[in-house]
Amino acid sequence: MTSAQDVPFQFLKGHGTENDFVIIPDPEGGLELSAPEVARLCDRRAGIGADGVLRVVRSAAHPDARAMAGDAEWFMDYRNGDGSVAEMCGNGARVFARYLQRAGLVQPGDLTFATRAGVRRAHIAKDEGDITVAMGRAGLPQGADGEVTVRAAGRSWPARKVSMGNPHAVAFVGDLADAGPLLDAPETAPASAYPEGVNVEFVVDRGPRHVALRVHERGSGETRSCGTGACAVMVAAARRDGADPQKDGVPVTYTVDVPGGRLVITERTDGEIEMTGPAVIVAEGRIDSIPLP
Repeated sequence: MTSAQDVPFQFLKGHGTENDFVIIPDPEGGLELSAPEVARLCDRRAGIGADGVLRVVRSAAHPDARAMAGDAEWFMDYRNGDGSVAEMCGNGARVFARYLQRAGLVQPGDLTFATRAGVRRAHIAKDEGDITVAMGRAGLPQGADGEVTVRAAGRSWPARKVSMGNPHAVAFVGDLADAGPLLDAPETAPASAYPEGVNVEFVVDRGPRHVALRVHERGSGETRSCGTGACAVMVAAARRDGADPQKDGVPVTYTVDVPGGRLVITERTDGEIEMTGPAVIVAEGRIDSIPLP
């Protein structure tokens, strides 16, 4: 494996509802990226600038994905903006699928790909249209196990614990500004609820089955959008509103506004969550070096 310090390599830049990513094609898994190198790439002054890095690797070539190679040729090796490894990224999944289409590695239509949260399905519309990603089922601990408290800007709110392959705390607030500047990670209690950190969503209602959010993502800070967060919010809002497709036998769809745009989230009767939204590749080039501080 070659260190990213040793050779120039290609990159692309893309975003999904302004949640932006550096995309690194590495089909055979030959490029080694350390956490400090990822963080430097994501630095908006000293690097390319992004909320995270998407490394495109064949599943058979990556130890975290080899067991899924029979079901998915490609693995989305996702890293947060601070270089830490993450299980899944919803907006990143759409951008990942868009890159595969752009590179001619897949055609519009259905595809599967591997993530650390398992195999995921996507559907790419023709003519650069929206991409729908099947995000899996939401994990909703019941009773006291599903209840946490979120604190930010000197205020606190009850929140719902939701897993979308990665951890979320969803708090319904009176105004999105109530969360303050979100320069630091919100506090959550009990501390034992999220041993590996958490994405925190602050949510307001915009209308029937229409909500808006702000999000602080672990390892990245406040971002313009979070796909798994939008899914977690949709499920939490549906349960709050008395809707449960798995019990009712009727799918439920919510519109979720994020600072960077709009996502449409559907929970099917089998519990599968589907997220639909845009994915755009905006640039490509070559990285000559990653000068670390």
